[in-house]
Amino acid sequence: MITKFNWFNQQSEAIAAFICALLLILGWQSYQQDCLVLSLILLFSAYIIGGYASTISGISTLIEEKELDVDLLMIVAAIGAAGLGIWQNNYSLILDGGILILVFAISGALETIAMQRTERNIRSLMENTPETARVINNHQEKIIDVNQLELGDRVLVKPGELIPIDAKVVSGQSTVNQAPITGESIPVDKDAGDEVFAGSLNGNGVLTLVVTELAENSLIQRVVKLVESATQESPPNQLFIEKFEKIYARVIIIASIFLASLPPVLLGWSWTDTIYRALIFLVVASPCALMAAIMPTLLSGIANGARNGILFKNGAQLEKIGNIEAIAFDKTGTLTTGELRVVEVIPTENYTPEQVLALAASLETYSEHPIGAAIVKAAHNQALTLQRATQIQAYTGQGITGYIQNKSVSVGKVQFIADLLKISLDSDDYHTSTQVLVIQEEQIIGKILLADTIRLEATNIVQQLRDRGIKEIVMLTGDSKTTALNVAQAVGITDVYHGLMPEDKLAIIRGLQTKYGKVAMVGDGINDAPALALADVGIAIGGVSTDVALETADIILMANSLEKLPLALKLGKRVNRVVKQNIIFALSFIVILLLANFLGQINMTTGVIGHEGSTLIVTLSGMRLLK
Repeated sequence: MITKFNWFNQQSEAIAAFICALLLILGWQSYQQDCLVLSLILLFSAYIIGGYASTISGISTLIEEKELDVDLLMIVAAIGAAGLGIWQNNYSLILDGGILILVFAISGALETIAMQRTERNIRSLMENTPETARVINNHQEKIIDVNQLELGDRVLVKPGELIPIDAKVVSGQSTVNQAPITGESIPVDKDAGDEVFAGSLNGNGVLTLVVTELAENSLIQRVVKLVESATQESPPNQLFIEKFEKIYARVIIIASIFLASLPPVLLGWSWTDTIYRALIFLVVASPCALMAAIMPTLLSGIANGARNGILFKNGAQLEKIGNIEAIAFDKTGTLTTGELRVVEVIPTENYTPEQVLALAASLETYSEHPIGAAIVKAAHNQALTLQRATQIQAYTGQGITGYIQNKSVSVGKVQFIADLLKISLDSDDYHTSTQVLVIQEEQIIGKILLADTIRLEATNIVQQLRDRGIKEIVMLTGDSKTTALNVAQAVGITDVYHGLMPEDKLAIIRGLQTKYGKVAMVGDGINDAPALALADVGIAIGGVSTDVALETADIILMANSLEKLPLALKLGKRVNRVVKQNIIFALSFIVILLLANFLGQINMTTGVIGHEGSTLIVTLSGMRLLK
């Protein structure tokens, strides 16, 4: 039974069902003691208390939406049984109607409990955030409400405390358990410059943080808002079932009228038996189990995903990702980390790789360019000694020049160095990959090759996707052919599209949709947003994706965790499988009960128990996805 009436909460529904049961028992005992009037008063009181919520719900739907729903059908069946019992002076029929009300009330209470368990999983996300924060101001600690925190505030987090706000570490070292937010099972080491999220648990170290997001914009708040939004939207299958219910309810009413009038004429049934069978038909034909086949499953899947660091923005995307046939990956920031690293240093004669790298790093220390940062990091990793540079001049996006030990040194892209030296450097030796040249005293002393760092998990993820039945995996990038092919080969992707503009990615997505049907796009940048929007399922990676990509995507893999992608597909496939199982079970049980009723093999009580039992089984089946 799916009820649209929300005035009765879980506790009051359970209390109403309990009182209804108690009144039915007392009424039956009174009947056994020959107190018929008292017995009827108790029974009809049970009708009113147990059926109140469903009656109001059914009448509200009838008045406001001009539609019949299953709540009203159940009440009509119960009142019909009572009326038939009074007409025929048959106490057992009145009792059957009361049992219908009772089982319906118990079923509603149990379903509400089941659904609220799913909602508790969602609400539990909110419980992970503390209400106060310890702010440091002029070396003084002060406890304030997290909603009073402002950007740039310094917050102190002691060992074992929950982190109150999204922030960056200013000082201190610790391990942080981010499982409630990102689904990462292993605590993550945090040092100066690292990002931390509200709701994660600090380990043994003391951290000083600087606030980077206001409380209402924190990651966990956005997760909760999106999950709540997702649970309020009806996916395509559910919308179809809801439309089907409205038509089906009318069909049931019309069919029950025929069943209540034709069998005495055509089959020689008695009028009492005919009307009784028609009332049972109202009960067993109602699509309660069918209505419960989808939403509990989807809500459980959404809650499961949120708990494991996968944020589904709505139930429709949870359905769709289970039917994906092809996946397109952006390269930079998706299959790679987006961070450059030095892969090789090639010196000229009379120089060693260490000398070339040390000179370049000594100059690049003063640069803010990612290439410079990668060179400095490589030098630090090799514990090279850097020297002081003077007369530094940076050329945005091209290179940097200066003096080290009174000798001119320049580091830059091939064309920048060629222009400095007034020579041509067009040979293949200088275009094999991302590289910079190092010159000293107008002589090339070496080159440094750099590459985007491929995610360690990327190769395994691509293989997992193939194992899960994905027919086509492609890589889309605006990078050069050489760079694109190198990354694709490293991760095991054979279909590569390079040198792409955003509109080119759209054309490729359309082509994949024409060939394979359902297509997913995984990306992180502004240039990926159009493709993310066009794809059947757009997937962004939290922690590295731009705000535009995060807003456009349908699914977000939290905390820069690409390894969550196979789990998202698995969850989607499992949701679709459980929904199909539920629908088949619900329809089969309705058919069995209808046949049994037509053959006279069940009474009202048996029909009610079978009908409501199948509804509860379907609801609990959907909740398997919480595990």
